[in-house]
Amino acid sequence: MERAPLYLEPRLEPPLASLLESAEFLHMLVDALGSPLNIVLPDRIAANVESFRAVRRRHNLSGQVFFAHKANRSSALVRRLAATDAAIDVASLGELQHALGAGFGPDRIVATGPKDREFLWLAALCGVTVGVDGPGELEELAALVHLHDLPRVRVLLRLSQFEAPGARMLSRQSRFGSPASSLDRLLSLLERHRDTLQPIGVAYHLDTTSLDEKATALDGCLRAMDELQRRGFTARAVDIGGGFGVNYLADGAQWDRYTTELGNAVLGRRPPLTWGGHGYGLRTEGGTLRGALGLYPGHRPVAGADYLDALLSRPAPTLGRPLGTLLLEHLYDLYLEPGRALLDQCGLSLARVLEVRPTDSGVSLVRLAMRASDVSLEEHGVLMDPVLVPRDGAPAAAEAVGGPVGVHLMGSLCLEADLITRRTVFLPRLPRQGDLLGFANTAGYCMDFSATHAQRQPVARKAAVHREAGSWRWCLDEQYWPVTGSVTCPVTSAGGQET
Repeated sequence: MERAPLYLEPRLEPPLASLLESAEFLHMLVDALGSPLNIVLPDRIAANVESFRAVRRRHNLSGQVFFAHKANRSSALVRRLAATDAAIDVASLGELQHALGAGFGPDRIVATGPKDREFLWLAALCGVTVGVDGPGELEELAALVHLHDLPRVRVLLRLSQFEAPGARMLSRQSRFGSPASSLDRLLSLLERHRDTLQPIGVAYHLDTTSLDEKATALDGCLRAMDELQRRGFTARAVDIGGGFGVNYLADGAQWDRYTTELGNAVLGRRPPLTWGGHGYGLRTEGGTLRGALGLYPGHRPVAGADYLDALLSRPAPTLGRPLGTLLLEHLYDLYLEPGRALLDQCGLSLARVLEVRPTDSGVSLVRLAMRASDVSLEEHGVLMDPVLVPRDGAPAAAEAVGGPVGVHLMGSLCLEADLITRRTVFLPRLPRQGDLLGFANTAGYCMDFSATHAQRQPVARKAAVHREAGSWRWCLDEQYWPVTGSVTCPVTSAGGQET
């Protein structure tokens, strides 16, 4: 008996959901700007900032939301944020220049990540807060300030490898930040450089979805703040970084079913679910399933601002009471650096279907005008179905053409490895040449984090889109400014006709 299709339907919310229903408008954009094409929705990022602020208010905490710029290079998104009172986290000289040019003042910028002298110098010159990873960076920053006679620089000490009672190590090792056990050395350096550096608090950043690990790190930061106060520093900020996550899928049952069936496929109990039998980290040894699933948890019922709420409500491992309560009692400012979570529902990547090729296996190959690096879903372990956007009013519904089909999505590079996704994707019908596939919710890391000019093919262009008086307005990403009338954008009616 033929097995039912394994769907991984994307979670879609306004305005992204209605944009994907505007087939004529989307085809017009791709016809004009080429395939692949990235679309960003600047107004949605402002709404996402507000959701994090609402959680902070619920816990009666002051502080700031910093957008982790590395998650997307869009000018439109950064400029839209600059029009709010949000802040930005920059991790390179180019990102710092971009943020300043978009309208962010230095009091709304924190510089993190690996830094060369030019990056440190511009941050210090402008008065940007610098998140420092270790003693060497502290020494270099102090030397720059002294050499160029710059104002005293605000710094955040980024810590890692926090310990908790009852466990040897709950907070995993990281190449970012200094081990919490080295705090005494860092504070001694700061005492020596009181005339050039002003510590305003401590920070952490963990690459994990675990609330237990995040709680251990925040607990460690609270204890580190006590030590700063004991040394006579006036520090008020606790920066808990990012990692709040995104729920990509509409249905958790689909995710559970797919991951279960993937294991069965690796064990040989059902036909393969991927190109070449790829197991996404799973393998079979002697009839037993081994390895670990190397995928982003596609369905996360607690993500984004809800994840922050759960963390603040969690008891501190060593201090007992809820972490949010402890921050409030000490009158600390809570700093956040969401990247992916602030970009939830903020973008869409479109690709035109170039060729549909039947195979003997019955699973057709669909070649797109897109490369794997243009959407980089596989690189970030994100699995979700694309949305079929028909050309010229052709039906998308399965019942109109005989039912759903499984396909393999191939990129446009002449490389065997250029697969948009290794997963067999089920669509409501077989795509046709000229149709579009829309990959939803790709603004966080998947749009341009890995894009290249391989084979001299251009990277995807980016357009900014928003609704105005029932119509879609668009412009090139670099032309967008969040000021009414500042950009002459074509106006497209709800039905897709340009006016």
